[in-house]
Amino acid sequence: MNLPRALKNNGLSIVLLIIFLLLLGAQAYTGFVQHNKELVEMGKPNLAFIHYLGTGHFIESTFENWESEFLQMGMFVLLSAFLFQKGSAESNDPDAPSEEINIKPASNQKLPWPLKKGRFIRYVYSYSLSISFYILFLLSFCLHWYGSCKDYNLQQAQQGEHTVTMRAYLGNSRLWFESFQNWQSEFLAVFCMVTLSIFLRHRGSAQSKKLTDPDDKTG
Repeated sequence: MNLPRALKNNGLSIVLLIIFLLLLGAQAYTGFVQHNKELVEMGKPNLAFIHYLGTGHFIESTFENWESEFLQMGMFVLLSAFLFQKGSAESNDPDAPSEEINIKPASNQKLPWPLKKGRFIRYVYSYSLSISFYILFLLSFCLHWYGSCKDYNLQQAQQGEHTVTMRAYLGNSRLWFESFQNWQSEFLAVFCMVTLSIFLRHRGSAQSKKLTDPDDKTG
């Protein structure tokens, strides 16, 4: 069976996006059911699904996870630029020469358009991957912060306690507990990926060395 060229060339991103959307939908639905169960226990009316999507419960639970993923990827991209792990499929070879950019390519060589612009554009482009992840991390953290504060204030109001501003909530241990419990797990996963790829293989995966590669082969 021959797959269409566009599907073959973009199959990995397409499947990952579909899995993401399915799991996000499952999270939203199960969170909606759980949140309404908690409201009933407190003698409050149920929420409609569309209204649940605007609650702190959904916003906080979604973006506290996104935040940790983007932080993990941004840090990994940044650290792997100058730190090495001998034998890992996820590391640059410490003995290989550093990347050199030829701004004046041969006539048949294609360059990304930012390299044809001024020095500042080229400089930003040269670090654009990690910059993008850090921007996504900051946006996700702000939304997590907002959602967590909103959910906290709802609980405080229901218990007859004082609510807090977002600025004051920034010093609340609950916000940082939600972040740290995700951050530590992401760095553990990256550590396992970096180190396990030294000794273990997965045939055909771009994240694995070839079966015949020695353990000390890097990259």
